[in-house]
Amino acid sequence: MSEKIFTGTGVALVTPFTIDEKIDLPALKSLVEWQIESGVNMLVPAGTTGEAATLSRDEFQLLVETVLEVVDGRVPVIAGTGTNNTRKVIEMSQFAQELGADGALVVSPYYNKPSQAGLYEHYRVVAGSIDIPVVLYNVPGRTGGNIAAETTLKLAEIKNIVAVKEASGNFSQISNILKHMPDDFSVLSGDDADALPIIALGGDGCISVVANQMPKEFALLVNSALEDNMVKAREMHDTLLPLMEANFIETNPLPVKAVLAAMGKIKEIYRLPLVPMQDNTKKELLKIAKSMGLI
Repeated sequence: MSEKIFTGTGVALVTPFTIDEKIDLPALKSLVEWQIESGVNMLVPAGTTGEAATLSRDEFQLLVETVLEVVDGRVPVIAGTGTNNTRKVIEMSQFAQELGADGALVVSPYYNKPSQAGLYEHYRVVAGSIDIPVVLYNVPGRTGGNIAAETTLKLAEIKNIVAVKEASGNFSQISNILKHMPDDFSVLSGDDADALPIIALGGDGCISVVANQMPKEFALLVNSALEDNMVKAREMHDTLLPLMEANFIETNPLPVKAVLAAMGKIKEIYRLPLVPMQDNTKKELLKIAKSMGLI
């Protein structure tokens, strides 16, 4: 039986920017090193939390190369390469492979509204264009469309489609995937608050936002759940839940970057069309972060 490739705690990395909106390389390197030292299992740059939609090809290269340099083979690096143009996804996935990424996270196409047959063909041709593993990313709240369980299971039969990041919140769908998936396929939660229940159902980990801020604690939650230590896992879930929820009090990654800035890890810089948080929600967010000892 083949082993699962991606399991445990993945971090949906923020992209730190300088005042002039260039990638803040010292902050990025420090953040990555801290997360690895804290025990995370995977790093995922250039995803939604990393403001990938606003990165140029050159910036994507700089971001991925810098993360790979710091990681130095210690954990897998899964680069976000998805968009709603299949040809562009192929191009960026091939580019990620050339840069040395260990996998490609590919969000389902948004705006185009493809059918399930179209979703299958999209992922099939992307996977066929590269040799590195592909992680499907199902996030209907962002894309406006859902990858049905039947489609995920059909895609799981393709050799290098090895996992799905499931952020649908549809536990019936997720349960069906877990029940019928191949032994070497992984189901990773795409929502921090769903990590524990998904692992309890047989899932394999989470690609997390809150792990940017509390990597050691979130890794303890995931590892405890994977080891069937549900008492500890529930304890960590309850501890982290207020911040998990606060991270979505406004659009991700606004809250997570605001907290990291208050922690002194990065500068609170976003790229349009994202703008800084409203004063009232930021005040509530930082109150929660302070209560958890982060600031």
